[in-house]
Amino acid sequence: MRGLLLFLVPLLLLLGGCATTDTSRPHDLANLCAIFREKPAWHDAAIKAHDKWGIPVPVPFAIMYQESTFRAEARPPRYYFLGIIPWGRVTSAYGYAQAEDNTWSDYKRETGAWFVSRDDFSDSMDFMGWYMTKTRRLTGVPFNDAYNQYLSYHEGWTGYRRGTYKSKAWLMRVARIVQARASRFAAQYRYCP
Repeated sequence: MRGLLLFLVPLLLLLGGCATTDTSRPHDLANLCAIFREKPAWHDAAIKAHDKWGIPVPVPFAIMYQESTFRAEARPPRYYFLGIIPWGRVTSAYGYAQAEDNTWSDYKRETGAWFVSRDDFSDSMDFMGWYMTKTRRLTGVPFNDAYNQYLSYHEGWTGYRRGTYKSKAWLMRVARIVQARASRFAAQYRYCP
């Protein structure tokens, strides 16, 4: 037992040092360069995801902005029974990327990334790369098409292929906002020092 403890304690300390602990939001959410100046580790995570998955940096940032406004512990609203008693949440989405439980489990299983967390920015960025890559493979949506990448992200691959978003004018409006934000982030990113 003592040998096991001598092994586990240093391992846990080492792994604890790997986690992204700064969960505060950037001050200027509208400027990608300002975000990277304030959060250089986020830029490192974006470059790592770009190198691994081939995704453009601005698109997952535009989607994450829409989903969580970069809040590590973001959750969807609660249902209320009789209007006053909290009764579960609308979905199981959580974290920067608002990944749902089942999709997060698929990501972990398919990538072998078992020690990841939805409230860790680097892990969420890698998840976005995995999701966008799978979207491109399953639906043909290019990485730089933030409008359709977002629709697929929101509706899921099956829902996107069925066109479930077509009856949701509000969702298509939001997807246009995501596309505009991705374009703005891309223009800013070209000139980041």
